[in-house]
Amino acid sequence: MTITPELIERFTAIVGEKYALQAEADTAAYRHELRKLFHGLTPLVLRPGSTDEVAAILRLASETGTPIVPQGGNTGLVGGQVPDGSGDQIVLSLSRLDAIREIDADAGTMTVEAGVSLQAVREAAADRDLMFPLSIASQGTAQIGGILATNAGGVNVLAYGNARDLCLGLEVVLPSGEVLDDLRKLRKDNTGYDLRNLFIGAEGTLGIVTAAVLKLVPQPKGRQVAWATLNDPADALRLYRLASSAAGSALTAFELMAGDAARLAEAHVPDVRVPIQNETAWHVLMELSSGRGEDEARALAEEILSRALEEGAVTDAVLAASIAQGDSFWKVRESIPEAQRIESASIKHDVSVPVSSIPDFIVEAGAVVERVTPEGRLVCFGHMGDGNLHFNVQGPPGAADAFLAKWKPLNAAVHDVVRRYGGSFAAEHGIGALKRDELIATKPPVAIDLMRRIKQTLDPSGIMNPGKVI
Repeated sequence: MTITPELIERFTAIVGEKYALQAEADTAAYRHELRKLFHGLTPLVLRPGSTDEVAAILRLASETGTPIVPQGGNTGLVGGQVPDGSGDQIVLSLSRLDAIREIDADAGTMTVEAGVSLQAVREAAADRDLMFPLSIASQGTAQIGGILATNAGGVNVLAYGNARDLCLGLEVVLPSGEVLDDLRKLRKDNTGYDLRNLFIGAEGTLGIVTAAVLKLVPQPKGRQVAWATLNDPADALRLYRLASSAAGSALTAFELMAGDAARLAEAHVPDVRVPIQNETAWHVLMELSSGRGEDEARALAEEILSRALEEGAVTDAVLAASIAQGDSFWKVRESIPEAQRIESASIKHDVSVPVSSIPDFIVEAGAVVERVTPEGRLVCFGHMGDGNLHFNVQGPPGAADAFLAKWKPLNAAVHDVVRRYGGSFAAEHGIGALKRDELIATKPPVAIDLMRRIKQTLDPSGIMNPGKVI
């Protein structure tokens, strides 16, 4: 459809001229995503300030058949939050819905609006000696609505689960403009279908999350961060088995990094230094948390690493001597994506396989990389504890176009290996526009049919984030 000046006026009247952006300079930040892979056009960005205004926008959109693209902090990596190139889609930013409505320390919950940043949630919880455990590198800009819409993961999934595991209730505006108010704090509720999980991970294709009840946990009294070097991912699996057996739920993070990944971060990001220098090693960053204090966490880490050194699973290890040093260990891991952007073009794979299959997968998929892109370097890192790897391939400097031309054949070849191991080609970043066609081509036909039927039932006019997911 064509969005006319008259229609723009009707949408503008809902939020007021101040919050209806039309000038190209004003809408630029909403039309592109972080990696610059997707560039869209839009005649209008709406910034509603309440759930009622979101509902009014969707009622008008449904009435007029106007496509709406919901957007949170615009940190997504698969193009799910940006408009297409038609210029006929309106962007709806949730950034002004930024209130923390309630913190219930006794229930261990926080009720927040969709535009609240993850960092603000974590800081507000910490002020009550509680923790919202979801942690991702973009937490300063990522917003709760987008985090839930993509079912984000992060470094603590091993102990606490994905975003859906940390959400108890939702407020959602449906395409019709109706509001589903399910902002309950219940941890047990078997009254019919689980509507909450229908919208978590749907990437704004079924409705718009405007508020959520988040699950909080007690703030750990002790935290110990450790860095270890190993010969290969098979040894990393041995260390993980030792750590999970000894620590149980106290093992809150277990990150694996190839040597090239750690060295990239050190080379390109200021104040980043790999704790143990070893040109041939793989690296593991491990975090343990204790409810009793620092001494218990440190003793547990020492026990695990001593045994791993005795058994030959680890070649060297160091424990962070302070909170600041632990944060510096984490900075290496968190700086890898930024370093990749600085270094050169890269082809990325956000995959998951069973934890037990990770060593074999890396060997087999690494051989695929050598065959398809011999000029590329494997930059593999990720959340080994939950089976999620960012199996990225770095291109040579100055050859972006030629290297990126291999994106589709390399994705196809790596994802074939993923499927042979019973894995997923969209572990934590979602489908968006980038992976839609592959989802449709590889998901079981019955599953695709069910997804389409759900979409048709909730969004019969097809106005919600068209061209994304399904």
